[in-house]
Amino acid sequence: MTPSHTDNRTLIVFDMDGVLVDVSGSYRDVVRKTARLFFSGMKNSGALPDPLFSLSELAALKQQGGLNNDWDLTFEVIRLLFSKIPVPADMPPDSCRPDYHQWIARFDAAPLAAYLNDTPAPLSSLAGRAGSGPAEETLARFYSGDVGSGNIIKQMFQEIYLGAGLFATIYSSPATFHASGGLIDRETPLIDATVLAALADTHLLAVATGRPAVEADYALRRFDMRRYFSVICTLDDCLEEERRIWKEQGTRVSLSKPHPFMLDAVCERIGDRVDRRFYVGDMPDDMAAAS
Repeated sequence: MTPSHTDNRTLIVFDMDGVLVDVSGSYRDVVRKTARLFFSGMKNSGALPDPLFSLSELAALKQQGGLNNDWDLTFEVIRLLFSKIPVPADMPPDSCRPDYHQWIARFDAAPLAAYLNDTPAPLSSLAGRAGSGPAEETLARFYSGDVGSGNIIKQMFQEIYLGAGLFATIYSSPATFHASGGLIDRETPLIDATVLAALADTHLLAVATGRPAVEADYALRRFDMRRYFSVICTLDDCLEEERRIWKEQGTRVSLSKPHPFMLDAVCERIGDRVDRRFYVGDMPDDMAAAS
């Protein structure tokens, strides 16, 4: 069905995760699984609970805002939990990013396991905690760069989310941490395609999502939603504009939500075809982006 847009000059922009697509069994659970996988190389990691914490705990942390990107959310979870792990007295200083497997094997997960098993709301109890010191500085190095260039946390996340096959297709490299299928295939639609079809018949519809383009397209086509949206703005658009600003102005900026860049970009592409604009989101960062 091709949208007619003849009866109404209204634009409706949808966030994707938690609005168009149920990600409670995919992205949200990938955060937990990535954190557990990251700690699995420590001594006594078998004592860690599985799962490490509840999804409601994770949702409460994300609802605080500033963590719209689930890679950032994962790093923050790992950072908070890492604060419960003592640094070995013989830990040498790291002047650069060390080998992950050798580094993680120096730590003991037993204190973290005890904390998680004894604390009803472990993430909430740690939220807002500032950290410092050489161990946390090294931890941050494992979240710098990109997949294939030392960003171990992002690579673990992507392998678990996409599965070994899709990960290898997208990144042209075999998975090294996760050998089975991806949680992306757990996702289900939250809006029936017939509803989108009815809306698209008299409205302009668009998507503004923090997903990479390939992941957004995968879900929209899988659920037969892609054809209803005139414009789709993704993380790739943010990164492209960030690179342009850096090249031309020498300034590092983040254009992901809560920055309004994606919503502005959608409106710019739509042009003057609409009189009214609405945005449907589910997080504080969505509200801030639309304000």
